[in-house]
Amino acid sequence: MKKIPELLAPAGSPEKLPYALHFGADAVYLGGKEFGLRAFCENFDFAELCDAVRYSHERGKKVYVTLNIFAKNADFGKIGEFVKVIEKSCADGVIISDAGVIDFVKKVSPKTEIHLSTQANTLNKYAAGFWAECGVKRIVLAREVSLDEIKEIKDYIGEKAELEVFIHGAMCISYSGRCLLSTWLTPRDSNRGECVQACRWEYEIGEKNRDGKLTLQEDRRGSYILNSKDMNTMPILDKIIETGVSSLKIEGRMKSAYYAGAVVRAYRKRIDDYFAGKPYDKTLESELEKVTHREYTTGFYIGNAEQCYETSKPANDYKYCADVTGYDEERGMLEIVQRNRFFSSDELEAVTNREVKTLRPEEIYDEKGERVTDCKLVMQKLFVKTDIRLDKYDILRKKVD
Repeated sequence: MKKIPELLAPAGSPEKLPYALHFGADAVYLGGKEFGLRAFCENFDFAELCDAVRYSHERGKKVYVTLNIFAKNADFGKIGEFVKVIEKSCADGVIISDAGVIDFVKKVSPKTEIHLSTQANTLNKYAAGFWAECGVKRIVLAREVSLDEIKEIKDYIGEKAELEVFIHGAMCISYSGRCLLSTWLTPRDSNRGECVQACRWEYEIGEKNRDGKLTLQEDRRGSYILNSKDMNTMPILDKIIETGVSSLKIEGRMKSAYYAGAVVRAYRKRIDDYFAGKPYDKTLESELEKVTHREYTTGFYIGNAEQCYETSKPANDYKYCADVTGYDEERGMLEIVQRNRFFSSDELEAVTNREVKTLRPEEIYDEKGERVTDCKLVMQKLFVKTDIRLDKYDILRKKVD
């Protein structure tokens, strides 16, 4: 029987991590306050990192920590301290892109499992074999590899190292995420976790012997020639699984808890259905339309990735309304925390790790017991009278007109 690959989800903060696990992730990846490529996430301090690993391990899940900046000489003192914290936390691996950092970590913490970041641009079997010989336990392949190339790499390295690939989320316009646009146009270095996503901006072109510039225009809204579509491999996930990879990775540490939960839930069902021999449930594609995203592409797995020419702004038809924090059996009340505005007359969808239920919250009360019809206070604790029992970390959303 084929080995079921791990479903790996983003955890951009201590708040978001439980949602990824609740909705079915086998593992999460997260960053400390420094040295990762998502510097503007909330991320995890040392104590929070240790708590995250303990919480995950108690539930039979794994945690991988990012250490994937391109380091400078001055970074290594603090990197050494951070590696010791990772070791103390008993995290299951550390994700690194820099060869010098890999060598340093092997010396400072020889028992720490090293995963090679996608930033290392691993595109061929010989590079994969080289990194396996260097002691790397898992290789996160570059997004530019095709399905056939993944199979070749897997056949070549065998069990010397595991392979991990991205299956969903935003894609960088530059080769394996190596970009200088942010560094060139702003003081923020994309290769040290500070990318401003300059590729999403609108650009103009100038001819050096003429005055003025021309907008590179596709239509009245402008053109975003550097703006990649988001990856969505749901329609071809069976083909990716059949390449023999060990881990399927979702991008999105900067995204909301709702995004992580909804996307993980969809891919969890797709993976489980595949190994149970069930037919492909195409409704899962519509579930992925209900999170914030740009237009979708299957990336480079089959053909080439595509660009968004109309707009750089992501959109969706659903709004993240509230988090479920519990259910009071005695009072018949669903306990929630408001996230975005909704009304008691709205028809909501309750997203659970099993199914999606319809909920119309006609009776809503605040902590003082006063009736609320317009839920507009962010993070307000509310109580919904209903016999629909939901679990902590389930999510409420609504369709936006």
